[in-house]
Amino acid sequence: MRTKKRKNEALSNVMLFSGCDGKEISHIASLATEIEVPDGKVLAREGEPGREFYVILDGKADVEIGGKQVATLGAGDFFGEMALLDQGPRVATVTAASDMEVAVLDPREFVSLIEEHPAVARKVLKVMAGRLRNAEQSPIH
Repeated sequence: MRTKKRKNEALSNVMLFSGCDGKEISHIASLATEIEVPDGKVLAREGEPGREFYVILDGKADVEIGGKQVATLGAGDFFGEMALLDQGPRVATVTAASDMEVAVLDPREFVSLIEEHPAVARKVLKVMAGRLRNAEQSPIH
């Protein structure tokens, strides 16, 4: 497992939290649960309800949509951010492509974060809106 300093550093490099200051990153890190994930474990399954948001601290994961691999994620990448807001169905299947270490936030932890640090909510929503805009302009096929 990572030291607190290394975890904060990893989270500060996540695009979703790019507008957050050091105090906000420390709070996010304190709420996020670190877990080790074995190679081959499915973290999210397309079409199934999602709740958790994942930040990859170490390792790699494959992303599939409709059974077709569309991306490989690595340290600093994240997925599941929409689940924090609506707990809706996953849009992709994400499977560990190596042993991994991830930081996980669930909706309860995320609500705690935005209630204590409302500026974080604005910053996160701004990044998510940018991702949505980019996705609409260049859909994955």
